[in-house]
Amino acid sequence: MFQESQLIGSVDLPLVSLITVELPPPPRASLWRRAVRAVFSGLDWFFGLISLVIGLAVLSIVPVVNFLSLGYLIHASGRVASTGKLRNGFIGIRKASVFGSFFLGTWLAFLPVRFVSGLWKDAELIAPGQSTTGRWHVAAILLTGLTVVHIVWACLRGGRLRHFAWPAPVRFYRWLSTAGKFRTIRNAVIDFVASLRLPYYFWLGTRGFLGAFVWLLIPVGLLILAAQLPPAKGGVLLSLVGGFLLMLVALYLPFLQTNFALQNRFMALFAVREVRRMFQRAPVAFWLSLFITLLFSLPLYLLKIELPPREVAWLPSLLFVIFIFPARLLTGWAVARANRREQPRHWFFRWSSRLALVPVVFFYVVFVYLTQYLSWYGSLSLLEQHAFMVPAPLMNL
Repeated sequence: MFQESQLIGSVDLPLVSLITVELPPPPRASLWRRAVRAVFSGLDWFFGLISLVIGLAVLSIVPVVNFLSLGYLIHASGRVASTGKLRNGFIGIRKASVFGSFFLGTWLAFLPVRFVSGLWKDAELIAPGQSTTGRWHVAAILLTGLTVVHIVWACLRGGRLRHFAWPAPVRFYRWLSTAGKFRTIRNAVIDFVASLRLPYYFWLGTRGFLGAFVWLLIPVGLLILAAQLPPAKGGVLLSLVGGFLLMLVALYLPFLQTNFALQNRFMALFAVREVRRMFQRAPVAFWLSLFITLLFSLPLYLLKIELPPREVAWLPSLLFVIFIFPARLLTGWAVARANRREQPRHWFFRWSSRLALVPVVFFYVVFVYLTQYLSWYGSLSLLEQHAFMVPAPLMNL
């Protein structure tokens, strides 16, 4: 009896484990529905990109916080360098879409509140102390409270524009009777904030800024000192030396920052030999990316001729992000091409690219040097190296 049950058990268990239930595949959505979903997904991605660019521009004018913006740009360049695909540099687009929906939806939700508040203030001016004025006051208070509840409820449901458009009162009533709802909200908020990786971007941007500052300290310092000295006392000589050193820095620093993001190691910001070896494997790509990076940074110097009002300081920063973001991605693409190859390119491409780099960095340094005579900050504007430093084009660092 024992042997029979033992035999049955030894046979039945493997058979049971091999039994699988074949479920029919889920019905495929129609072509029309897939097309509509693709259109809405593309619109959401594009809206997220706009929100991301505006967010980086706003962050770039806040001291210290702008390290987040620089860290994101450096990380995007390193992401492209590690994968070789430009689309991988657009990080967090969907999350940026949520933030953009929240701010736009909140602004739209408060439009009725602002309208009723305006009526109350007008009534207060025309007939102070009257019953009509008091009713408008009460209406403004009640509408403000309902709007705040509506905004919070929309955020709890996802923060999309469709959640702001319809409050879903039945779902809200059911949610009030749900057990453990506040614990769920707390966990969701913590997970979402953690997914933003703000400490990582801040630390990456801080180190990237410090590395660029070390590289630029001597050449920019010499140029600033030369501007304070008359030509007969060494001003011209210091300008030539500082300009030559700045040309050397401009040749390497964009690729050093991308290499730093790729390795996440501070000393990679000074690995000049490694960048030289990468250049030999992709000389044309390095020339193109450096040309675009320096070219896209030049218009930003013209924005410093006159100091704009503080309220609209983020608008030129928006132009900064629009120019520098693709330049960072292109630098990552050049590094990725170099890392995919093992052997240096033909000597013709290497030397022709080297010679073509000279006029690029020379024109950049001359242009930057001359802008100190047009900038609001004078020679101190040389500290604002837009191609390498913190994206704060209108703030003296």
